[in-house]
Amino acid sequence: MSFAPLHIAGETCHARRGGIANAFRYGVDFLLIDPDAPARGALFSRNRFNLASVHDADHGGARGAGEGAAWARRVFAERGLAAGSYDLRLLTQPRCLGYTFNPVSFWLAQRDGALLAVIAEVNNTFGGRHCYFCANPDLRPITPANVIEAEKIFYVSPFQEIAGHYVFRFRIEPGEIAIRITLENGKEGVVATLTGKTRPLTSAGLAHALLLRRPLGALRTVFLIYRQALRLRLRGATYRRAVPPPAREVS
Repeated sequence: MSFAPLHIAGETCHARRGGIANAFRYGVDFLLIDPDAPARGALFSRNRFNLASVHDADHGGARGAGEGAAWARRVFAERGLAAGSYDLRLLTQPRCLGYTFNPVSFWLAQRDGALLAVIAEVNNTFGGRHCYFCANPDLRPITPANVIEAEKIFYVSPFQEIAGHYVFRFRIEPGEIAIRITLENGKEGVVATLTGKTRPLTSAGLAHALLLRRPLGALRTVFLIYRQALRLRLRGATYRRAVPPPAREVS
């Protein structure tokens, strides 16, 4: 079945818990695409330069040398989802004028609209990547009521330990998405959310979002991340040096 790409002009919120609390929110643009389908629209491309583009090399496997959808299908198959038994989708921020940085993207396995499993593809600003597989133990559909937990084993923020665990909640519905990721580590932790309405991807919508409303997309995201990091550093938050990602790609 053909799947038309969707644009999510959404909002992400982060709230840091613990001795030095901090919270912020900002607008962000995500695309929900069929990772095997060609691009549609004058300003959106697959694997080539454009105002907005999604490249296989940016997703699935080693950072900067990704395999795209083939990698995601292999991971899902290793965890019990047979090829052809689901529809594969990628929820991600696109490159903007060739520049990319995605704090997190999501590979979605869906069947008849139901969400069966997710691979959360997490990147840090130090060149590292690790992925967390999210599913119910029996691979029954994930509902908004389901809580999926994963041990934190990847260095993300210099102001958080590699300790504790993540709690994932997903609501992927026609017309709207809502994802909530909570890092629980005693009195410390972070709550991060991504929410937004979905709408058909159009050149006019991309131009408005990436040139006017939230200019430069991923570059703007990196600037906002560093601005918050500077704020925490000035407030006395403990800085922890980066460590390499774990040897295994997916946990």
